Amino acid sequence: MTYPVPINEAERLLTLRSYKILDTKPEERFDELTRLAALICGASISLISLIDKDRQWFKSRFGLHLQETPAAQAFCTHAIMQPEMFVVPDASQDERFAENPLVTGDRHIRFYAGAPLAARDGRLLGTLCVLDREPHTLTPAQTDALKIVSQLMIANIELRSDLQELKDALAARDAAERASGDSTANLDEMIFRLRDAVSNLEAARERRIAPS
Repeated sequence: MTYPVPINEAERLLTLRSYKILDTKPEERFDELTRLAALICGASISLISLIDKDRQWFKSRFGLHLQETPAAQAFCTHAIMQPEMFVVPDASQDERFAENPLVTGDRHIRFYAGAPLAARDGRLLGTLCVLDREPHTLTPAQTDALKIVSQLMIANIELRSDLQELKDALAARDAAERASGDSTANLDEMIFRLRDAVSNLEAARERRIAPS
């Protein structure tokens, strides 16, 4: 099976790997948002799917036991080709997916909706997606809610990355034999980025709870 590849794929993969999130353990804050996405959309499966070179890897999953699949089977490889929500109402009737093993096999996937997760530089890391075994689509309210949850998801990914960089910077400061001014500048930069990530997360939460 063939699948689309972004024209900036090399740069996109560098951005993805800079987050140091691939192949990490499950984390409750991500699992809660994944479950929330499934409940909002009335879907049996919800995933944080990150698109690596030859695979899609799931940072969080609800309703599915797989940890990853080949990229050739990933609906999300199509979703990251555009910045907007990607929806497949009935995969069995879509020529791009009708012969996909996830559709023809025991998993019987029919419905898919994926909200792309965009990094700070605009490159798409993957998606927050919901899937189901029956054809259907999302209501406008469900579509808006899935986009909001995806914003919370990327804010948490950014915050996780900044926290890890801060920890690494503190460890490097303690271990490295270099000028204290240099170390202080690096630490100040990490603290600034951490504060920025926290502000983004709070802003995303406020958007989520703001009255319509």
